[in-house]
Amino acid sequence: MDYHDTDGKLLRRYLDAPVSLGPLASVRYVIAEGDKAGGSGANFIVTWNAVQPVVAPIVESVIIGTYSRQGISFTSPTRVIETVGE
Repeated sequence: MDYHDTDGKLLRRYLDAPVSLGPLASVRYVIAEGDKAGGSGANFIVTWNAVQPVVAPIVESVIIGTYSRQGISFTSPTRVIETVGE
């Protein structure tokens, strides 16, 4: 999983090796609220593959922030940007 800033520059890679997830399994990565490196348009690119045809995984981000007594939260669903093979 690669973390890119608003301009598309790769900031960091979160995985050194593939992670295998079973059905309904999940994994979580946290970007600290004070980390401003990604900017307002930061992106993650998740690359996945399977040995046999499967339903695409659900990848979703949850953004939560607070300031004083105000809070904000929203989710951002994934979108497939490239399919290789069939």
